Amino acid sequence: MSPVLITGLVVAGLFVLIAIGVINQIVEKNNLEKARMRAELSDRMRRCANLSESFPGQMMTPPLKLLLTRLELHLGERLLPLDKKNPALGARVDALRTAAAKGEDIPVQNAPVNVATEAQAKEIRLLLEDLHALIVWANKQNQLDTTAAKRWIQQIQRMMVMLHVEYFTNAGKQALQQGSAHKARLAFERGIQHIRKQSNPADYQPQLAQLEASYAHANKLEQTQQQPKLDEPSELAEGLKSLESEDDWKKNNIY
Repeated sequence: MSPVLITGLVVAGLFVLIAIGVINQIVEKNNLEKARMRAELSDRMRRCANLSESFPGQMMTPPLKLLLTRLELHLGERLLPLDKKNPALGARVDALRTAAAKGEDIPVQNAPVNVATEAQAKEIRLLLEDLHALIVWANKQNQLDTTAAKRWIQQIQRMMVMLHVEYFTNAGKQALQQGSAHKARLAFERGIQHIRKQSNPADYQPQLAQLEASYAHANKLEQTQQQPKLDEPSELAEGLKSLESEDDWKKNNIY
């Protein structure tokens, strides 16, 4: 065998080895990308389903239920080719198609939640923040056009205000039932302040009027009760500081 032929065989062998290595890297990269995509789509589907099932009834509407159903369906249809051996996924996609086909006649079975504790208010706030993030993501993925996304973000901001109003109203009523006009007055006052600091307080005039009437009643009642010590700690005085802090999710609005 001539040296030239030997050299050629060696070069060809090296070329084959390099080609095999490159192909393996491409295959591994594709597999990793598919795994990453499966994980992301599965997580988005889970979040859609959680929002659709966990949203309090007083906030869940047929349009919102339909939106979440369509978003989850779109994610499921993208996931199906990547997870063909998952029978549960196929069944879920079929159920979502059936539900989405009903349009705004889609049934809403979410039970109302009486927001009477800070823990409940924070839990619902987390749902609203997750919904906001989902809307922004859907818009970036062209699942939701910008006009619709902006409209939904405005709805979420309104729901956030109504959450605060409901919490402070219920906290005030609960304090009155417990005989503490002082705590009740503080709760109603916090609700009033929250509405007044909004950029569109005129949209909440009925709620503001109700809170002001409740505040006046609690304030009058407080005058007949023993005044609390000035240094007495008040749980309601602390209130929902974390709820009323600067909302990071608002920084992700669509422009």
